[in-house]
Amino acid sequence: MMGSRSPVIIGIAGGTGSGKTTVARIIAGSFPSGAAVILSHDSYYHDHSSLSEIERRAINYDHPNAFDTDLLIEQLTRLRSGLPVERPEYDYRTHSRLPSGVVIRPADILLVEGILVLEHKLLRNLMDIRLFIDADGDERFIRRLRRDIEDRGRSIASVIEQYLGTVKPMHLEFVEPSKRHADVIVPEGAHNRVAIDLIVSRIRAMLQERGSKEREPAVPSPS
Repeated sequence: MMGSRSPVIIGIAGGTGSGKTTVARIIAGSFPSGAAVILSHDSYYHDHSSLSEIERRAINYDHPNAFDTDLLIEQLTRLRSGLPVERPEYDYRTHSRLPSGVVIRPADILLVEGILVLEHKLLRNLMDIRLFIDADGDERFIRRLRRDIEDRGRSIASVIEQYLGTVKPMHLEFVEPSKRHADVIVPEGAHNRVAIDLIVSRIRAMLQERGSKEREPAVPSPS
């Protein structure tokens, strides 16, 4: 549960299948229950329920325009101000938003993860720590292949076609260049426990520092 101090906001970017979500969960799990909230950029895809199935499948979901980043910025700002939000819930099988979202309450740590969270200037300007998870391209593709088949009901052929047609080109055009905005590049993602432990220690220090500052009594103005 969020206290009086302002939250620490961490952005976690990286290519598809790099392990962003796993790193976010490890960081969140390093703190007491309820202290950290994870916001996935993937939840903020634009709703395409008005389009036909063929039109939905033709959309480039790895381009910055596929995301409603303005809504993510708005909700992240509200959470930072201590207000709850209703985060969208996205159905990857139908490429549309569900009628109702998920209520997210403020927390001391806000983790924002997604392939393009460091690409958008206004979004990354809200972050206190910016991470880029770096992983081998072949390993990333294999992880995405497994995920899309097992979790999203995709065929092998459709995953490969999408990867070659949009995922890889968009990675080279937008995701990889966003690495220059990272404060820390984490090779091997969740396997790099030294880097993650250092990041967790930094977050703890920032929370303690903010808590101490906000508990300091106001200095009376001279009469």
